[in-house]
Amino acid sequence: MTTIQIYHNPKCSKSRQALTILEERGISPEIILYLKIPPSPAELVDILAQLKFTPRQLIRTGEAIYKELGLKDSDHTDIQLITIMSEHPKLIERPIVINNGVAKVGRPPESVIEIL
Repeated sequence: MTTIQIYHNPKCSKSRQALTILEERGISPEIILYLKIPPSPAELVDILAQLKFTPRQLIRTGEAIYKELGLKDSDHTDIQLITIMSEHPKLIERPIVINNGVAKVGRPPESVIEIL
């Protein structure tokens, strides 16, 4: 049986809603508290591949750290952005649900149903 994972921030309402959606379907996902233990750059590369996203598509542009680091008009390479997200996990969009090699950002939370 494949374990479903959720990159979860308990303080985020969308993340809590996505987790509830999974639990209501009888799924007990592996909960990854990515703010406490950030994904490594290699793990982020895997997540991006499963999402079929570029690093910029996974960055939360509304976070203060995004502005502080001057990421809006930057010419950072993909690997630099991945490293920055690993060092500053608040920049990672949430929640991310992974099931059997396919990932989905839960925005809106109901979109995670597509990969179950």
